[in-house]
Amino acid sequence: MEDIRAFIAVEIPAEIKQKLAEIEEKLRSRKYPAKWVAADSIHLTLKFLGNISLDTVPKVRDVMEEASLYVPSFQIGINGLGVFPNLNHVQIIWAGVSGDLARLIELQKNIDSGLEKLGFTPESRPFTAHLTLARIRDEASNTERDIAGKMVNAVQFEAGNFKVESVSLIKSELRREGPLYTRIASIPFLP
Repeated sequence: MEDIRAFIAVEIPAEIKQKLAEIEEKLRSRKYPAKWVAADSIHLTLKFLGNISLDTVPKVRDVMEEASLYVPSFQIGINGLGVFPNLNHVQIIWAGVSGDLARLIELQKNIDSGLEKLGFTPESRPFTAHLTLARIRDEASNTERDIAGKMVNAVQFEAGNFKVESVSLIKSELRREGPLYTRIASIPFLP
């Protein structure tokens, strides 16, 4: 049976992605070694599944439906920038998520709990809602990481708000020019 690489995510509207592209362009103006996520590929990951067999897809979809059953649509905003693990040793640059985080966290926990019953390992760290913009390359010097941290810390960013009305199962194909994402399923929330 064929395997696919997959994850569960909230998809981001085009107008928010456009603002993410603009902030990425601004941050890229300083030359430090980073791999930038193409703005049209940015999403809010709730659970990375890794490689799963095609016959597991309906079971994952069932978990998503159950986790979404009592979740009404909710609002989130994309604003602020941050880094992992810290400003002195930047590895990831991200855009922040605000709004109804309690509902978002509840959804993520419901998905994680349901997937655990299918044999997926539950997340060991608390869920931190964010949109990954860039990964600093391993060969970056401490000075370059410091520059990235200072630049991120100095930038004010507001992309806007949107209504989360569904959760999606996404297939990820790794390619040389960047990953190709294909929606396999989308589960709508209550109106």
